[in-house]
Order: sequence, then C-alpha cells, then structure tokens
Amino acid sequence: MNLNKLTAHEIHKLLVKKEISCEEVVSEIFNVIEEKEKRIHAYLSLTKEKALLEAKTIDEKIKRGEALLPLEGIPIAIKDNIVICGEPTTCASRILENFISPYDATVIKRLKKNGLIFMGKTNMDEFAFGSSTENSYFGPTHNPYDLQRVPGGSSGGSAAAVAAGEATLALGSDTGGSIRQPAAFCGVVGLKPTYGRVSRFGLVAFASSLDQIGPITKDVTDSAFLLNIIGGYDPLDSTSVDVPLPDFTKSLISEIKGLKIGLPREYFVSGIEQEVGEYVKKSVKLLEERGAEIEEISLPHTDYGIATYYVIATAEASANLARFDGVRYGYRSKNSKTLAELYENSRAEGFGAEAKRRIMLGTYVLSAGYYDAYYLKGQRVRTLMREDFEKAFKKVDVILTPTSPSTAFKIGERMEDPLKMYLSDVFTISANLAGIPGISIPCGFSKEKLPIGLQILAPAFCEEKIFQLAFTLESTYQC
Repeated sequence: MNLNKLTAHEIHKLLVKKEISCEEVVSEIFNVIEEKEKRIHAYLSLTKEKALLEAKTIDEKIKRGEALLPLEGIPIAIKDNIVICGEPTTCASRILENFISPYDATVIKRLKKNGLIFMGKTNMDEFAFGSSTENSYFGPTHNPYDLQRVPGGSSGGSAAAVAAGEATLALGSDTGGSIRQPAAFCGVVGLKPTYGRVSRFGLVAFASSLDQIGPITKDVTDSAFLLNIIGGYDPLDSTSVDVPLPDFTKSLISEIKGLKIGLPREYFVSGIEQEVGEYVKKSVKLLEERGAEIEEISLPHTDYGIATYYVIATAEASANLARFDGVRYGYRSKNSKTLAELYENSRAEGFGAEAKRRIMLGTYVLSAGYYDAYYLKGQRVRTLMREDFEKAFKKVDVILTPTSPSTAFKIGERMEDPLKMYLSDVFTISANLAGIPGISIPCGFSKEKLPIGLQILAPAFCEEKIFQLAFTLESTYQC
C-alpha cells in the first residue's frame, strides 16, 4: 500500500481500524521526500524528528482506544510565509534567511490543537511575489508531472509536495491566485476561502486586503475537513469576520439538480489553450446532464483586473515590506557606514529582483501626484468588479471558469517577460479583489499529460456551494 498516495480521510479510516500506524504514514512520506526532493525542491526546511515523535504519541493514543479527531495524525506541509514557533520562516527571501519565529500563527495553533503533524516549510516565490515559484532565493520548485515545468506560484512548493506524495495536506496563501493556480498546474485541489473566513494572524503580509490562507489537498473532501479546522473568527486578526463556521463536510453531496451555474463570457476568450477550454466545456456538459442550469453571464470589468490588482497589491506590498530594514531582525548588510546606508544596502542585498520591482511600483503608485491617478482609481475599479459579482450572483448560484488560461509552462520561459507572467493569474485575480471564495479542482490532462484546472466561484461566505459543486464534479469524473 502506497500510504503517501492516500487522502487524509482514507488514512484516518485505516488508523481508526488499526490497519496502519501513524508512524508508518509519516515514515513513508519522509522516505518519499528523501527519494524525490532533490529533483522537486518542494521544501525549504523539514521537521522529521518532531514529526516522528508526534506520530508515536498518536499511535499510543490509538492503542489506548481513544477516539481520533478527523485529521489527527495526518502529515501537513506549511508554506514558508506562515509562522511556526521555533521554526524558520524565510518567505523564500535572503532578507529572512535566518529568522526563527517566536510564536505560532492562528492557523498553526488550530492545526496543533487538532493533532496534525508538521512535515516542514515549503518553497514559494519570494514574499509570494510570483506565479511560478521561480522567484525563490533558494531556487525554483519543479512540477512533479514534468520536472522541466513550473508548479505554479506562489504556493508552488505546497502544491508540488501534495502532488508528489511528499505531504498529505498543505497550507498555502492566495493573494491573486497563489493557491488555485499552482493547484491547477499540479493536479490537486486548492481553495481560497472568503476574505475574513480564515485568520491571517501569523501570515507574513504581501497585500493585506487580498491575502487569504487556504488548503491544498488531494481531493475535495480533505479540503472541507481542513477548512473546518483553520476557519473561524480570530480576535487577533482585525480583518477576521465573526460569522458562523458551518461543518463543510455536510456540503459534500453529489446532487446539483436545479443549481444555477454562470459562465462569464469574459473568461472564455481567445488566448486560452484549446485543451483547457475543451475540458472545461466537457465539465459544463456533465453538469447539465446532472440537472444543473447553465447560463451565460457577464463580468464587464474583468479586463481591468490585472491592472487593478497590480496597483493595489504592489502598493500594499510596498507598505508591508518597509519593516524589513536590517535593524530589528532579518538580513543586515555588513558594508554600511551610516544608518541610511544600512537601510539601503540591507534592502538592496536582501530582496530579489521581483520583490524590488513590486516595491518600486507600489511606492510609485502611492507617491504624491500619483496616488489619485493610480491607487485611488484602482480602488474604485475594485468596487466596480465586486459589484459585477454581486449582480451576477443574483442570477446564478456559482460561477465556473478555467483556473488558468494554460497548463504549466516551462521553467525560465516567462522570467524575462513580467507581463506575460502576470497574465498567468488573469482568471484568479478577480476573486481576491472581490473577496469571494474560489476553488480549483483537476478536470483533465493535456496531450502532454499536464493537469488542467477548473475554477468554481461563489458569493462571500458561501463555501458550501463550492464544495457541493466541486464534490459532484469530482464524483462524476471518477464514474
């Protein structure tokens, strides 16, 4: 039995039946990491000794006949911009290369309380600035389906770890598609919850009004179980919303008769790879056969999404990264004679090219004389985009789109063309600007045997609708 290929809920059943031990599961996954990691580079750090000790503790609990929580004893990988007390948090940047966190993020506290086992911290684009995990100071992650291709980004390490069997579950963060796009490229399930559904306390901020932590899993069921644990109000996060947290596993129902599904015409345009469009259309046909009602809709401000996102996101990134000055923590330049030189040299030497690009762009759009022309205008367009979704959801229950216009591209292919790289997230950015939830699930493979992702969007705090449709589709594919 290949334990590394099993889903979390499958492992849970075997643990409860005492057919396997938690130590066996954790050991096998570390064996897979040892075998594959040199080629994939999904992790930046590992916590093998701690993980094996925790596994033994859980096995002792099972021997005593004590009940296991749904994800207790399940191995999980954590994106390296989410802090764990006593462990490195580098954000894949030189400027935080030696930083050890003194506290736990709220999501980490909740995972610990539920007995999940941390395998390590995963690679990412530096400070989550990227769509390919090539912008890591520690080198790129490779796609398990084709080592010459990217895994997507910025949560590429988390997606690659789950896809390669180097973790059963993972957490990522999504600012403009950074969970959903790598999930699509790596053939796994990636959920961006509603903004405010999951606490951001302990997430190193990229763009504070857009960032959201979410699950990357092997199937939809695991995603629901994981959101049950990490979701919910947190007084430590001023953007956390105090709304009831339902049991998302109750939405795992393969029944969608009468469900109204919107297809935005702006997402089905030229520029999409033919195979991507074909597989999404096949999924639409399957849903029609299951009794769903399909309706074409319009999200008229979609074309402004990329420009709006890169004004707002870089402005917020510029403000958030101002704290990395070489004084309090992180990298400090040794070639400085004055305080001003210390700031300048530490940031010049500590940040990579993409981080510098975004800091400069964000500083520019916030500067005197340009604030109204760019940042303020970007916020106004963001409001119009949110209103587009509100109008659409009066007609339909959910919206279905491709996750990405293409399958995984080759490493190095877009590094010299930032605009082409930014367009990788053209279908995912709008959900972050509107604050709504979205999921990417695998819906097929290209002729080159690369995964293709399908995206489902729903109104704010309506993740149940997403899970119901995603579970139905997943069940239909398996039939």
